[in-house]
Amino acid sequence: MEALLNHSGKQSSYAIAESSGIAAARRAGNTLARAIGFDEIRAGQLAIVITEAATNILKHANHGDIVLRARAEGNSRGVEVLAIDAGPGMANVNLHMEDGHSTAGSYGVGLGAIRRLSQEFDIHSVEGKGTVLLMVLWDHPSGAPHTPWQLGVVCLPLAGEEACGDAWATAGHESLSVCVADGLGHGPDAAHAADLAVALVPARPELGPGALVALAHDTLRGTRGAALAALRIDPDKQELTFAGVGNIAGCVFNGGAGGGRKHLMSHNGIVGSNLRKVQEFVLPWEPGALVLLHSDGIGTRWDLYAYSGLEFCHPSLIAAVLYRDFARQRDDALILVVRHRGDHP
Repeated sequence: MEALLNHSGKQSSYAIAESSGIAAARRAGNTLARAIGFDEIRAGQLAIVITEAATNILKHANHGDIVLRARAEGNSRGVEVLAIDAGPGMANVNLHMEDGHSTAGSYGVGLGAIRRLSQEFDIHSVEGKGTVLLMVLWDHPSGAPHTPWQLGVVCLPLAGEEACGDAWATAGHESLSVCVADGLGHGPDAAHAADLAVALVPARPELGPGALVALAHDTLRGTRGAALAALRIDPDKQELTFAGVGNIAGCVFNGGAGGGRKHLMSHNGIVGSNLRKVQEFVLPWEPGALVLLHSDGIGTRWDLYAYSGLEFCHPSLIAAVLYRDFARQRDDALILVVRHRGDHP
């Protein structure tokens, strides 16, 4: 199975509440750009995108977050930027995208420049509820290869912690294997357990979800243990196979706007400590479907269809909006969204 969309580094988040936050996010972006091999031109463009997005947050919403993540697809390397705020939002996104439009006493060139410099761009904004922007810059002008899958994630530690006790990984190409882990508690020991579990996905991509959970149970003995969810999506068979232990929540959305929502069922227990039962479940999978997994750092009372048009946005926007509105703020938080494009040959 060809490795694709593999776990490619931790995300980092930068609070934007004053100008120093903008500078910190820009410096982090420069560091990330150098680490993945951006040339000076691409690194400079990334700095502009981060600066403009963070400035818009400060100017229009007073505070928010810039979240950065390294991306890897095939031989391509990129940087994903999420700009998240709960500010006034926009009633007319298209109007705000026009150069020269401003609502804060300055030229409205920010969004237009961001869109032109980004090889991937998406936006979700609701008046009175806030705005989330997605920008991705790749290491060459052609961008990433067109793959069958879109993936979005927010995976961040509890405030004040450097190590995140939640982790994720994917591997595959035509079919896709996904794993999400939540190490017990938080901090370095929780991160160690979660990282050990998800590392099995790229290491053993041939394993089905049930076999992966069983292997993780043996691998995590002597650690804190973890909640674990593993799935494999096979578009040719139109099937999703799932196995879970512990409190990782999951849903499959088939059928477009307002379509069916099916919950993924996990058994009680702790992988690595108290594994009572491993059971695989098979659900239908349609072209264009979404699957969403999240740790208990995200509240469960969200409703994707309560956000107009969000289900059609890039999975990174879906993850960021739900993180913004439902992160519990007292635990590590992970929310991962995968879509099969359906139009891939």
